[in-house]
Amino acid sequence: MSALRKKFGSDYQVVTTTSSSHQKDKRRKRQRFVDKNGRCNVQHGNLGGETSRYLSDLFTTLVDLKWRWNLFIFILTYTVAWLFMASMWWVIAYIRGDLNRTHDEKYTPCVANVYNFPSAFLFFIETEATIGYGHRYITDKCPEGIILFLFQSILGSIVDAFLIGCMFIKMSQPKKRAETLMFSENAAISMRDGKLTLMFRVGNLRNSHMVSAQIRCKLLKSRQTPEGEFLPLDQLELDVGFSTGADQLFLVSPLTICHVIDTKSPFYELSQRSMQTEQFEIVVILEGIVETTGMTCQARTSYTEDEVLWGHRFFPVISLEEGFFKVDYSQFHATFEVPTPPYSAKEQDEALLMSSPLMAPSLYNSGEKNSSLDCLELLEDPDSTTKLPAKLQKMTGRDGLPRKLLRMSSTTSEMTYSLGELPMKLQRISSVPGVSEEKQVTKTTKIATEAISKSVADLPPKLQRLAGGGGRMDGHLPPKLRKMNSDRFT
Repeated sequence: MSALRKKFGSDYQVVTTTSSSHQKDKRRKRQRFVDKNGRCNVQHGNLGGETSRYLSDLFTTLVDLKWRWNLFIFILTYTVAWLFMASMWWVIAYIRGDLNRTHDEKYTPCVANVYNFPSAFLFFIETEATIGYGHRYITDKCPEGIILFLFQSILGSIVDAFLIGCMFIKMSQPKKRAETLMFSENAAISMRDGKLTLMFRVGNLRNSHMVSAQIRCKLLKSRQTPEGEFLPLDQLELDVGFSTGADQLFLVSPLTICHVIDTKSPFYELSQRSMQTEQFEIVVILEGIVETTGMTCQARTSYTEDEVLWGHRFFPVISLEEGFFKVDYSQFHATFEVPTPPYSAKEQDEALLMSSPLMAPSLYNSGEKNSSLDCLELLEDPDSTTKLPAKLQKMTGRDGLPRKLLRMSSTTSEMTYSLGELPMKLQRISSVPGVSEEKQVTKTTKIATEAISKSVADLPPKLQRLAGGGGRMDGHLPPKLRKMNSDRFT
């Protein structure tokens, strides 16, 4: 694990101690996982006995080979097959003695006019290529020649199907179609729709469309797990619109692909300053079906940390002409600077949260319930009545004050102190200096009473009868408590 850390993690620490120019040169020279042209820099070694798996899928192995090896195998296979079959015809003529009786007009050879190896080779080529010059031909006096002729036809068909099919697939591979799919040289980070966004651009140079084009992004970054395992190339998914369907592209004109940096993004804590100490690689994969051939095409590229420009935006490339839209690919890679906060999305969210006016009520309401409970405990504790005001001491000193009324008074105090849940007008009234707490409590109680009376019509019939004038809910209370409630609400 220390060796891996030294290879992947310590290189950047050494670079940061040098100058900025030397730092950029070092970072540009570091090994990429995927090149800009889409080629993956991965080599498989020490396969051992697993190399036999390549022979089990020989057709795919030949297709994956480079063109020079394909041409070499193509020429070598046909040359060996032709020489082998020509040798078989020469052997039959030699065994039958046809080579020594070529000038005997009364003798019927196996193959007419085959008297040496070059003539046997020419007969095979004429038969295999169906040229049929008519000078050399097989006779009916040679059963072994007929059998060899059938074997030659079968073997020739197999070789043609295998090699010509391999070459056709090799030539029709959609890799060259990916050459006309462009990616911007750099990615950019700036604000879009009020959110910090990572952007890059894709374009299609051909007039033929990519059917069902889809784009995906992977973030390659080394990290260490809580268990101590070091992952040199950990792959994380970057959301480019999977949940909204924005990853399905209508790639007719150049498009700007966006990744919103939010709480689910791996770049949530990335700022302009921290990006100078980060080391990552963004791999972009564009897939689609080629409209002309119907084959699936895939184009790839990657962006390292030094290819991500903070505070930049892409130049517009589409303009409206007379009757059509024109795309100017000379500005495809161009960017320009825009005002962008140098802070990460996390820092911006925290700053916005701290400056929000809704923070005060929420923080106040968090301790509201505890305050009301403490007040209730004070009312229930006989030793603590001396700490209360005189009016509350008289109320707590009355005999027979039920526990339910104490809870009701604590609920009233909760409604009074919960300024965050009151209307804005009442909050402004309560915030005006010079207004006494008794007036605020009285106004709060009146508004709550009016809200309760207005919402009676929305109750079920049974509760409406109970809350109505002839059947008030406090009618079930003792006369002493009803008088107390009437005194409190008047």
